[in-house]
Amino acid sequence: MIILIFFVAHWYLSLFVQTFYLHRYAAHKMFTMNAFWEKFFFLFTYISQGSSFLSPRAYAILHRMHHAFSDTERDPHSPHFSSNAFTMMWKTKNIYNDVLKHRVEPEMRFDGNYPVWRLVERIGDHWISRIAWGTFYVVFYIYFAEYWWMYLLLPVHFLMGPIHGAIVNWSGHKYGYQNFDNHDKSKNSLFFDFLTGGELFQNNHHKLPNRVNFGVKWWEVDPTYPVIWTLDKLGIIKLKKARVQS
Repeated sequence: MIILIFFVAHWYLSLFVQTFYLHRYAAHKMFTMNAFWEKFFFLFTYISQGSSFLSPRAYAILHRMHHAFSDTERDPHSPHFSSNAFTMMWKTKNIYNDVLKHRVEPEMRFDGNYPVWRLVERIGDHWISRIAWGTFYVVFYIYFAEYWWMYLLLPVHFLMGPIHGAIVNWSGHKYGYQNFDNHDKSKNSLFFDFLTGGELFQNNHHKLPNRVNFGVKWWEVDPTYPVIWTLDKLGIIKLKKARVQS
């Protein structure tokens, strides 16, 4: 039971920081926050993602490229130019590393206006940090796993961030329905996105990229939006009112 709680907690904490901080804040700036909370959520992203920590800077640049080149050959992660989800994410990894290591210069329209904390980025991307987090997961399982099959969950912990990305980009551009003609293959895969916290409303998001609530129809539930609404009411973040739609 402890292992399953740990797995679910890791899944949803990692998912939350990816959709809330990396996607809606770093890439789109759908809301603002002061310097303290920006650093807090930066560190929280590192802790929550652990061995699969993603740089807010590199994530933001790749995601902006994804919107500009959606489902074309220049899209960093379109399933329509890869034979399977693994090759799609391997391509994404290579582009991500080139951006992260400054081996390529991003277009000016994709660069800037994202949170930067070089110390945490260096730590999070270092192999020692990734191995340390992986070792922590293994030791936790050694102490608390009750059945052998539970160890099969460990690879998901190691690669949590990329796995979330693979689900969203593969399913969200191949399976589901469309509310809008975006001149791409984006789809809404679920009515209630319990799996990826709203990220599987890809068709809605590509039509309305600055809309903080990814659900558009009354029956489309984006579970991250109420959290964001609450954080706004608490004064932790500030929604850009002109972009808020119910």
